Amino acid sequence: MPLSYEAQALAAILLAVVALWITEALPLPVTALLGAVACVIAGVAPAKEVFRPFAEPLVFLFIGSFMLAEAIRVHGLDRRLAYSVLAIPWVGERPQRLLAAVAVVCAVISACISNTATTAMMVAIIMGILVAIEEAATQETARQAQRQQPHTFIPALDPRFGTGLLLCVAFASSIGGLATPIGTPPNLIGLAFIKNELGINVSFFAWCSIGVPVAALLIGFTVILLNWLFPAGVTRLVGVAHFIKNQRTLCGTWTLGQRSTAVAFGVTITLWVLPGILSLFLGQQHGVVSWLALRLPEGVAALVGAILLFVLPGNARPGGGRERALEWPDAARIDWGIILLYGGGMALGELAFSTGLASAIGRSFTSWLPADTSGITLVAAAAIVAVVTSEFTSNTASATMVVPVAIALAQATGGNPFILALAATFAASLGFMMPVSTPCNAIVYGTGRVPLNAMMKSGAILDLAGAIVITVAMLGVSRFWSTP
Repeated sequence: MPLSYEAQALAAILLAVVALWITEALPLPVTALLGAVACVIAGVAPAKEVFRPFAEPLVFLFIGSFMLAEAIRVHGLDRRLAYSVLAIPWVGERPQRLLAAVAVVCAVISACISNTATTAMMVAIIMGILVAIEEAATQETARQAQRQQPHTFIPALDPRFGTGLLLCVAFASSIGGLATPIGTPPNLIGLAFIKNELGINVSFFAWCSIGVPVAALLIGFTVILLNWLFPAGVTRLVGVAHFIKNQRTLCGTWTLGQRSTAVAFGVTITLWVLPGILSLFLGQQHGVVSWLALRLPEGVAALVGAILLFVLPGNARPGGGRERALEWPDAARIDWGIILLYGGGMALGELAFSTGLASAIGRSFTSWLPADTSGITLVAAAAIVAVVTSEFTSNTASATMVVPVAIALAQATGGNPFILALAATFAASLGFMMPVSTPCNAIVYGTGRVPLNAMMKSGAILDLAGAIVITVAMLGVSRFWSTP
């Protein structure tokens, strides 16, 4: 069946956009806007249809959650949480436990705020810990010398452990984003395609019921892998407990701004999960559950929390008076580029379906597959393609490119498009091998303490594990999730 003019024009535009995304010749959001503009000029669709995704309800979920994340960062709630977990007595100065605690902290924080912001904050903390360890070792050596015990053997920290800690920050921050819909932009992009093209609405609670176990399994594997590849060489990290104690002291008592931010965030989380919890006890069709789903969808709940930040009191101003929990100059610093990238990517994805281009791509893929292709093969293929794509372009661009193709592939082969789309969405947030794969990787590589071969070796193993875990998880979802 020949392609229409609109589909052919869109194919040319998509190829150009993908090339620009991969090469990053232009900023990713600018490329997304360029693609949308080119579609209007080329006559692929009217401007009203092309730019409609920029006003999707999920755009406002982005805006609200980004503002909440900015308030958490501004008031230091993320840092307070990090030091509180690292100070747990169970962690102590044991290297394996410290690595596990760092992984958990990064995962929990990145489930709520930007993976990149989480990585930047935690790298600063880890670099401080490594310096404290090195200074403590130097002081201990000096004390031994003063006691005239120059030949006493003092186990030295294996430099590989520092590499492992930093890689743990990058990997766990990316994995933690899988736990919630707002954890990373690819999640929301995949959910939008699933809702718009398949008519399936995945609630915040439903996503978490899948994402949290997947993230927990991958975090556990990451800790085991990094402990094996990057051993500490010592049983005790002298100086860590003292450093963390001092940093917690510097955090001081809770400020009014921190309390207000916690209240706004708590209200938002409650509104996000309440419909799902009530549906477990009252049933999906109960009037209260239906009312909440209709009147307080995730995007509205996020905006309620964001608006509360401008109403609740913040810290006192130096010159007198009191700020709000979030001031507009701070709110204006959220990542508007991601929102533009989302809108442009969604526009291209929806046009791929409306012009018939997506189904044509799906049919072409089927010619490469064996005749007896099973469901597990299709799911694994979707996950692997998304992982590989994420190694060479941003996770957001990967989700924009791969999820529509996964849906079309499933429709062409008689597979389950919901499961394939979900697999591609989850896998788009992986990609651990290269510094260019994610900003998280780039940040830790920029410290100079992470050799490229160490990132590639551990990242490749984690990529494979991630694809396997996601494939198995999606097969489990297909058994328990009934789709229309």
